[in-house]
This record gives sequence, structure tokens and C-alpha cells, in this order.
Amino acid sequence: MTDEMTLGEIGFAGDDQVVPFQVEGLDARGRAVQLGPMLDAILARHDYPEPVARLLAEAVTLTVLLGTSLKFTGKFIVQTQGDGPVDMLVADFTTPDSLRAYARYDERALAEAVAQDLLEPQDLLGSGILAFTIDQGAHMQRYQGIVELNGSTLEEIARAYFRQSEQIPTEVRLAAAQLYGAGEGGEREHQWRAGGVVLQFLPESPERMRQADLPGGDLPEDVEEIDFEEDEEWLEAKALMETIADDELADPQVGSERLLYRLFHERGVRVFEPVAVRDSCSCSRDKIKAVLDGLEKEEIAESVEDGKISVKCEFCSANYTFDPSEFLE
Repeated sequence: MTDEMTLGEIGFAGDDQVVPFQVEGLDARGRAVQLGPMLDAILARHDYPEPVARLLAEAVTLTVLLGTSLKFTGKFIVQTQGDGPVDMLVADFTTPDSLRAYARYDERALAEAVAQDLLEPQDLLGSGILAFTIDQGAHMQRYQGIVELNGSTLEEIARAYFRQSEQIPTEVRLAAAQLYGAGEGGEREHQWRAGGVVLQFLPESPERMRQADLPGGDLPEDVEEIDFEEDEEWLEAKALMETIADDELADPQVGSERLLYRLFHERGVRVFEPVAVRDSCSCSRDKIKAVLDGLEKEEIAESVEDGKISVKCEFCSANYTFDPSEFLE
């Protein structure tokens, strides 16, 4: 079992480090993370309005929690597409440690939502889908799992995905926050932070993992849904996860290891080597040029503005400029 003394001896992971853990007494394992400078750099680069930044922060947190569990070289992408003011969130994780992300939103629709105080996730995202994509490269088939955007939070939507697609009992907690302080010149500064925990029930006996079947649609009025008794240890694990406060998840004074100790020390929690994550975009001049090389001459001509072709990366905001003559020969 890992206790506070042991945690002090091995040190704390700190920000931007995903901490894998195992709770042997509950047959559960998972990952915890607190994001600081990496997340703040991504959000500050685009200067998103607060409601948009908060949503994207939670999407980034979910992505690094799941992406760092991959055991192969490839990508893990979390993307929402909806009809709300924030019509797209994308968080793109490339193994072993690189993440990039961006959000797309309608300024007028967002302003109307703010004016009407319609700032819950379901109000901002609207109806649509959340897609989890695993891409192992050109020679492997892409896998994509899709779940409907019908929960009030990304937490609930993620739980629905695991419930329907993975069939592994899973709990997810996510939270984002802004920390304010005084800068060197006395001006007010703020930093975005976020934290999250994913916990899965993985006993040796597969029968203990089994969950109640989801109905294939609306049940007839004269048919009752069958109650299903969940495993007692999983019920205990879920109850402990429900005690996590949002401010604990993002509080730098708490930290991932201390939070895990608070939750599970009576059941025996063991933490493993943390996995660092970093803000890193995979765009490059050569990749953009390869895309332009594949366009027809008419499309190239339409892309010319002020005698040049300018392309801006939606993720990192890098600008690439090309001479049209490179593609019109």
C-alpha cells in the first residue's frame, strides 16, 4: 500500500504528469492528472472566451487520461461535433506525450448564450456526437467509437461511451479552474488549470465486470427494465469517486498522489511512474506543402491572396506562407 510517507519519499509528479494507479482492494485501476502550464499555453494561444476555454480544458484532460494508456505508436483523438454555440472541440494526442487542441465557436451565438445565462455544457455543445478515434497509422485500420451528445457534462458523456462501447465499468471525474494572482508589476494574472481521474473496474473474474444490458430503445409500457445488482467493490469505488470536489481536482496544493491517498488509502492504493505530457503540434511547412501539392491549379489560384498563399494551423496558430509559383508550374 502507498501511504503519505512513501509518497513523500518517491516525490510528487506535479503538473502535466499523468499518474497511473491501482487500488488492489477494489480490483480497480486508473489514471489521475493535474494540468497546468501545458493547458494554459494551449488556451492562452487562442484567447478563448471563458466558457469555451473551460470546455476545451475538460476535453484535453479526458484525452490525456485516455491517450497515455495506449501501448502502441499512434494517435488518440477526442472530438465533439454539435449544433450549439461551441460546435467543435478537438483534442489530439500523439503517443507517447504530445498534445494539441482547439475549439471552434460562433461568436454571435455564444454571446447570446452568455446573455441568457445558458452556459451549461449541453447548452454550449448542443445536439451532436462525441467521437473517440484511435489511429495506429497508414497500415492499420482506424477505430472510432461514437456516442450521442446527450449528457449535461463531458464526464457523463464519457461514462456513456464506456458503458455502451467498452463495456468496462468506468467512472470519470473532470474539472477546470482559473487561478488568479498578482504579476510582477502588480497586474492581475490568471492561469488555467484542470484535473481529472479515470477509474475502471477490472477484476480477474469477467463475470464480476458484467453490467446490465442497455435497452435497445424505449421499453414498452407494460415491460419493466430488469434491475441489475452491481459488484459491491465497484459500488464502493464509485461512491469514493463521487466524494471528489471539483476544486480538489485542479488544486496544486492537493496534487494527484495526495488526492489518490485521500480516496483509496484504506483499500491499498499504489501509484506508478508518471507519464509526462507536453504541448506540441505536429504541423510543419512540409506537411502543409504536401496538402497544397495535391490541389488542382484552379484551387491553388483561388487560394492566392495578395500574391501569396497563407495557411494558419488551427491548433498552434503557426502561419505558413507559400509562393503560388511553387504549385502553378
